[in-house]
Parts: sequence; structure tokens; C-alpha cells
Amino acid sequence: MVKTNRKVEAPGKALIKGKSINASRSEMSEVVLPAVTNLLGKLLGGHVMHLVDVVAAMAASRHANSYVVTASVDYIDFRNPINLGELVILKSQVNRVFNTSLEVGVKVFSENPLTGERKHTTTAYVTFVALDATTRKPKPVPPLILKTAEEKRRWREAGDRRKYRLEMRYRKQRSKD
Repeated sequence: MVKTNRKVEAPGKALIKGKSINASRSEMSEVVLPAVTNLLGKLLGGHVMHLVDVVAAMAASRHANSYVVTASVDYIDFRNPINLGELVILKSQVNRVFNTSLEVGVKVFSENPLTGERKHTTTAYVTFVALDATTRKPKPVPPLILKTAEEKRRWREAGDRRKYRLEMRYRKQRSKD
């Protein structure tokens, strides 16, 4: 069972109240211009990755009410290209909160401004660490309040990704020794 409404104690501070996923949902969009396309008129993958990092950081910062830094990108999947002149629309939300880190899921869509056709083009999962504004050291993040079955599913899957990510990190460290 998922605990959905808890409070955590920050060192030397009062309890931190939980926040809902809606409190951090973020969205941004822009027109695809020639400067960010390849020779085929498709949005550069690196630019998509930049936009993913920005919109994910917005959601993470809103949830944590602090500066955040990118710790890892677990997954990015390019499903469909985004064409010159189309709109690129990015939506992000916090999937799970750990102690000082949180995972944000991002979905990217293209929209043809002439027809209104919208396609899901990219999915990504980005992990951030919240930083104290003064010390710049990791700080506790407010817990996540889950309300829907979909939110609980995303929460569970984020835990699986974290477990795999940490296993891979420790496996790489052992192989270097």
C-alpha cells in the first residue's frame, strides 16, 4: 500500500507537509524554428533533451520549493519526429519523491498548427536533487500526495526505475575497483 499523505521531518525544522502532483505539473511550448532543426527539417534531438530538462526542472522546483539540479536521465524515447513549423508541447509532473531527490516524468507532443493534429513524440524520466538555497547541499523534499490509480502506478514504476538505476551505479563502481 502506498502512503499518500505523510509529513517528513527536516533536520532542525518543523515537519514538511506533503504536496499533490497537481501543485507541480508544468507545461511549456514553442514553435520549431530553422535554427534548431537538422538538414531534414526535424527538431534536433539534443534540443528536445534540453527542453525536457527545462520543463522537468520546473516541475521539480515547484514541488521542492527550492533550486534543483539534474542527477540523472533514466530514459528518453524518441517516437516520432517534430517538424519545422510545428509546435512542440512539453508536459511534466513529479512521479515520486525520495528523500532529497525526486523523479519527474515528461511527455513531449508535436502539433501541426494548420490541422491541429497532435502526436506523442518523446517520453523521458529525469531525476533531480533539491538544494538548500544557502548551503547548496541536498535538502529534504516534501512528500508526494497521491490521489488517483494512475498517480499510484507512476509512483510504483518510479521506484522500480530507481532500484535499477542504483543497481547499475553500484555495479559500475564495483567493476572499476
